[in-house]
Amino acid sequence: MENFVNLDNYVQQCIPFTAEEMMYFHQLFFYKKFKKNSFLLEETQVCNFEAFILKGCIKTFFVDLNAQETIVAFATENWWVSDLESFTNQTPATLNIQALEDCDVLMISHENKELLFRQIPKFERVFRLMVQRSLFTMMNRFHASVSKTAEQRYQDFMQKYPHILQRVPQNQIARYIGVSPEFLSKVRNGWTKK
Repeated sequence: MENFVNLDNYVQQCIPFTAEEMMYFHQLFFYKKFKKNSFLLEETQVCNFEAFILKGCIKTFFVDLNAQETIVAFATENWWVSDLESFTNQTPATLNIQALEDCDVLMISHENKELLFRQIPKFERVFRLMVQRSLFTMMNRFHASVSKTAEQRYQDFMQKYPHILQRVPQNQIARYIGVSPEFLSKVRNGWTKK
């Protein structure tokens, strides 16, 4: 039960549930540990989980035509991670999900999530809100990528995700904001000289 405290808080912020409903919810999840650099999911596998992060930092990325990583997202404690399209449609994944630190997660399978929605339909609201938040984040990120300079995108990243700055290598942050590590280094050095 201790593992569920943060997940329960997340869920109860969306909509109240009874103790019995939460107990049923808990039974549908399984606990899993991942070592640093291990993959939760690799491209072409079918994603059969949505994971709630209890501890650790995870990146979601794809490899582009030039064999370079393009980082879609970082996720830390109390965030969800999955390849939503693969999970929903049960089709091969287009994303990789990799642990950047040793991680502890709670996972729900596709089958168990469908069972949850049939047994307690109001849980759909929790997951709908989660998807909406994710969509808003992606839309804001896309808008920033076409309307802001690299320096502004890095400033935004520092303001929105200060807890990630110390946990993720600078070259990965550069990939996330869409610049080379060398360019990011110049931006950062320019700030220290001001």
